[in-house]
Amino acid sequence: MEHKFRPHFLCILSGETFRETEDEIWDALHAAAEADLTLAQAIVDTAGVIVQRADLTICYDERGAKYELPKYVLSEPTNLIDEN
Repeated sequence: MEHKFRPHFLCILSGETFRETEDEIWDALHAAAEADLTLAQAIVDTAGVIVQRADLTICYDERGAKYELPKYVLSEPTNLIDEN
């Protein structure tokens, strides 16, 4: 079976290096991180994501590829000033 992958690259985010992975899994993790718990569970189940930690910081796809998300991308910023 042939898989369609993004072009190979490393994504550098605030000094952290993440492996290149399929767009579908990253999109599912992004959607799950912004959803309520019930919808998030449905999203990761549908995408075939195996969640190792409940906070979504470590997940795997069905082929065993590891997806690591730093906690700061999964939470609302706490150090911003409201200018209103």
